[in-house]
Amino acid sequence: MPDFFSTAIAHPNIAFIKYWGNRNNELNLPASGSLSMNLGALTTRTMVRFAPSLAADSLILNDAPAQPLALERVSRFLDRVRELAGTPYHAVVTSTNNFPTGAGIASSASAFAALSLAATTAIGLQPDEASLSRLARYGSGSACRSVPTGFVEWLPGDTDADSFARTIAPPGHWDLVDCIAILHSKHKPVGSTAGHRLADTSPFQPARLQGAPTRLAVCRQAILDRDFNTFAKIVERDSNLMHAVMMTSIPPLFYWEPASLELMKTIPAWRAEGLQVCYTLDAGPNVHVLCLSKDVPEVKKRLEPFPQVQRVLVSPPGGAVQLVTD
Repeated sequence: MPDFFSTAIAHPNIAFIKYWGNRNNELNLPASGSLSMNLGALTTRTMVRFAPSLAADSLILNDAPAQPLALERVSRFLDRVRELAGTPYHAVVTSTNNFPTGAGIASSASAFAALSLAATTAIGLQPDEASLSRLARYGSGSACRSVPTGFVEWLPGDTDADSFARTIAPPGHWDLVDCIAILHSKHKPVGSTAGHRLADTSPFQPARLQGAPTRLAVCRQAILDRDFNTFAKIVERDSNLMHAVMMTSIPPLFYWEPASLELMKTIPAWRAEGLQVCYTLDAGPNVHVLCLSKDVPEVKKRLEPFPQVQRVLVSPPGGAVQLVTD
């Protein structure tokens, strides 16, 4: 029998209103909704080849055999795809990122979004966007947000069926740009999957969740209105709240580095001077510095000489996961 293969590209996303903590860890049903933007300049390219001759799954990540835990995670995900398709075939998965992996830039989001489309296409399935988003969620919760295009909202839902992401505005809606100050490129010691399971051990998580719907509504409207000042304040507040939960979980998670905190103190001062800029951090030390496209040269000029900033990645809004031809 012939092999079945397909290749897909997906973008990581930066969350404006964060996802941290689950109502159901097995299904990755989030404790609250979230909002994000796909990062068009950053990509994960994933090829999946199913073959009757394969005795087990294999994973090549950035041109090297993946660690056993990463392979196990991918195999569990492929088991779900095999169940949907009714086939026992194993697969070779080859995936490459053009940005640091496991460093708080949502590499798992783009990885499982790309894997979802490549695997389902290779095996002969044709899920619609909502179904693909739900499937990606099993691999990594935030991966569901990398399936649709542009500015995206993840609906938390009540069940597996209604927890998926949808576009609230296309990439061209707002010329927002993410200037990512890379402080560390190495894989973080505690990944987001483990961190989500610790969220409920923080005494601050209930208060964070109670205010989440209001913050989400404010941020959504700010995006739709292209209201940067309102957007900046709510995004920074939501980021700080998530990290407060991380730092007070048991055991605590400290993702910030001294340079992260210094940038978090400096960026609001730049905004007070009149520069339209704000910050947010995911589960890692690297600082996402959001601004309008016209201000990118000035923001880069200020970030690049900043102590411990290794480089600055710049990305406008990005599109949906898509198939590509090798």
